[in-house]
Amino acid sequence: MHLLNLLDDFPFVYEFINKQNPKINMITTDSRGVVPGALFVCVKGYTVDGHDFAKDAVKKGAVCLLVERELSEVDIAQIKVKDVFRALSYLANKMYDYPTNDLHTIGITGTNGKTSITYILEEIFRKNKEKTALIGTIQMKIGDQIFPIKNTTPEPSYLFNSFQTMRNEKVDHCMMEVSSHALVEGRVRGIDFDVAIFTNLTQDHLDYHPTMTDYRLAKERLFQQLGNRYDPKRPKYAIINRDDSYAEFFIDATSQPVVTYGMTSTSDLYASDIQLSATSTTFTLNGMVDEVTIKSKLIGKFNVYNMLAATATALVCGVEIAVIKAALEAIPGVKGRFQPVQTARPYSVIVDYAHTPDSLKNVLETIKSFVHGKIYCVVGCGGDRDKSKRPLMAGVSDTYSDFTILTSDNPRSEEPLAILRDMEKGMTTKRYLIESDRKKAIEQAIDLATEEDVILIAGKGHETYQIIGNETLPFDDYQVAKDYLDKGVK
Repeated sequence: MHLLNLLDDFPFVYEFINKQNPKINMITTDSRGVVPGALFVCVKGYTVDGHDFAKDAVKKGAVCLLVERELSEVDIAQIKVKDVFRALSYLANKMYDYPTNDLHTIGITGTNGKTSITYILEEIFRKNKEKTALIGTIQMKIGDQIFPIKNTTPEPSYLFNSFQTMRNEKVDHCMMEVSSHALVEGRVRGIDFDVAIFTNLTQDHLDYHPTMTDYRLAKERLFQQLGNRYDPKRPKYAIINRDDSYAEFFIDATSQPVVTYGMTSTSDLYASDIQLSATSTTFTLNGMVDEVTIKSKLIGKFNVYNMLAATATALVCGVEIAVIKAALEAIPGVKGRFQPVQTARPYSVIVDYAHTPDSLKNVLETIKSFVHGKIYCVVGCGGDRDKSKRPLMAGVSDTYSDFTILTSDNPRSEEPLAILRDMEKGMTTKRYLIESDRKKAIEQAIDLATEEDVILIAGKGHETYQIIGNETLPFDDYQVAKDYLDKGVK
């Protein structure tokens, strides 16, 4: 597409500097990804300013810049606007021909459960012989193709390019995690969501959001973005966890039909007769369907909520309950989410992404419901993130486990021991030790465990790296534990 075509009907006030009409082959905010024919978007971020990389982009073949200030040192076309990121969403949408207009898109937001729900929905829709795509914390998938991503919710040029690929690949449903950061920063502007799911809201990201009210308001934007228009040919829905204390805020935030889920009959879809074990979860679906018993390999009450959210969504998308039941009973689990480490030892090791006080409590309560021995919890908190949750995380472990090993998560620029001292303030017993080396902490927990004990390695889940200072080092909780267990030390 040529630049002048891209700017046709451009609804923003702008100044056209060095007016030219080059052919635009792609749009990007990353100067490292610039190829000849690119439109480079100069985004001013928290730590770097894209305007400072404009020269590099031009050297690599950029033919146009989207800027907030004129750059006199380059002589290519520049589109100067007041808000680069807002303009980017429009231009990327147009560049890739408004792909979500033709793509059934499901957005999932909340503190916990987003990733699991995307994978449960993938299993359901595939059982229904439909093609899926997903975007989230772990990766992006289009059909069976896997693509690495940097953020839970990528920026608009990447998103709309990906949506175009999904449309070309004839994807029926795209499930995407929508973070509060993405909603505040406008990364999902212009996406025509068909379904929005709210999981829950508990303390997280208060390093970014000043208060819990700000955090809630950020999440509500997804439901507002379902729009105010009813179209019987393309109905939209809000799927809400009725049991969450913030549910009414999210119900009030949308004009679209609301379907609720929960554990009581006040919800449209609800679970009863819940039975938890170390290897399975059994419950009965009620409300929107005749009573149906589900026996799933997904363990824990929190996974019942995840399955309810996915079931409600699938039902409004027209999937038969028999297909949903088959999918829920077939899905083996999600990487890094209550993932057992395979071992012949007489005790269990579980890796989980629990990185908030509420998610850690949920996981430990689930373990407590079936464990016959002791619970050992290896847990840390990220550096350069919400400091107020550090003692809370430690306190949860202290309350619900028998012994805690406080260790590093991703310390980033902070001193690891300083983070651990912050966590230590939440400990009220002496049943803990501090080990800043995460590998040693995991190995110590394994050394302590005996028959019928359970070790929980919490906080990083699927992650295959650890950020220490400016370095991103290979680190996989599952693999570290597996390697040590396989050594046959005990």
